[in-house]
Amino acid sequence: MSDPLHTVMVERLGCRYPIIQTAMGWVAEPSLVIGSSNAGAFGFLGAAVMTPDEARAKILAVRKGTDRPFGVNFHSFQPGADQIVELILENKDQVRAVSFGRGPNAKMIGRFKDAGILCVPTVGAVKHAVKMVELGVDMVTVQGGEGGGHTGSVPTTVLLPQVLDAVNVPVIAAGGFGDGRGLAAALAYGAVGIAMGTRFLLTSESPVPDTTKDGYLKAGTGDILVTTKLDGIPQRMVRTAMMDRIEKSGSLAMWKRALEAGLIMKQRTGASWGELLRSARAMKAEGHYDSLKDAMMAATMPMMIQRAVVDGDIEKGVMATGVVGGRISEVPSCQELVNRIVDEAQQRIAALAGGAPIKTNNAA
Repeated sequence: MSDPLHTVMVERLGCRYPIIQTAMGWVAEPSLVIGSSNAGAFGFLGAAVMTPDEARAKILAVRKGTDRPFGVNFHSFQPGADQIVELILENKDQVRAVSFGRGPNAKMIGRFKDAGILCVPTVGAVKHAVKMVELGVDMVTVQGGEGGGHTGSVPTTVLLPQVLDAVNVPVIAAGGFGDGRGLAAALAYGAVGIAMGTRFLLTSESPVPDTTKDGYLKAGTGDILVTTKLDGIPQRMVRTAMMDRIEKSGSLAMWKRALEAGLIMKQRTGASWGELLRSARAMKAEGHYDSLKDAMMAATMPMMIQRAVVDGDIEKGVMATGVVGGRISEVPSCQELVNRIVDEAQQRIAALAGGAPIKTNNAA
């Protein structure tokens, strides 16, 4: 009997199980990518908030920590994007995939494909999935409205089958997943795997400070909100005192936050004001944002997330989360988490089939 968890995603990405650890900015650092990849999942390094020098050092750190294939996330509007693309191509022997939400055109996608690197963008709408497939991507990750950070309004249970019906490439499900029951359900829909962010954020290998992890663990589903006040596009966040103040702020206050965050990003990345403005204008020109203010805030948003997930300052930072965060109550290791998900999925699938669970060596 074939193993239902050995999907085309597993075949192409080279991981053991159809589980992706998503590329959360400031969270998907080498420690988490190494932990998730060694556990049998497929880890993505969150290079979209890194300078080229940081990306180079952290790709090397992942390579030293695991011999498993892994992925790198970036977006075309970040300062130094062209250099990061070259870094990815230089490491094509172990970097098996790239993920992105903004920017790569058919020419860039073609370069990755020629190098044997799979393109796996994350989309939140059917039309975006169709566009990505037309550009030549290999698989798409579909994030329903339950997902953390930037999110749409269509639930995963509706969006996933819509995309499955609209495209002819393998589809990975994201938004609301955190256990083996979810993996079994996604496979039943026709997806080839699941992608999880919040669930991997709350693991022992995640670099997020314990104070911030405690804040996530204390948040129930009623403590999670969707806001447009961060950059004009809906984002799902943990409700905090800072978020309450942001929700009450007007346009002038939003500009002030954008400039403050831009100053921090300038100091930390070495980018000039001109580079930050060019990045914001490019994002606006692509149609992702309606105003330069919103695009500027999007370009500098990582700084507000960084305060919480790197500095541990949940009073001044913001905490992106999926709805699933409201039911997470503990912080396992990546290996414990992946083993549990695999066991639960096999039990659910076996129960539906009316047979005994398929046994695998979880420690492999």
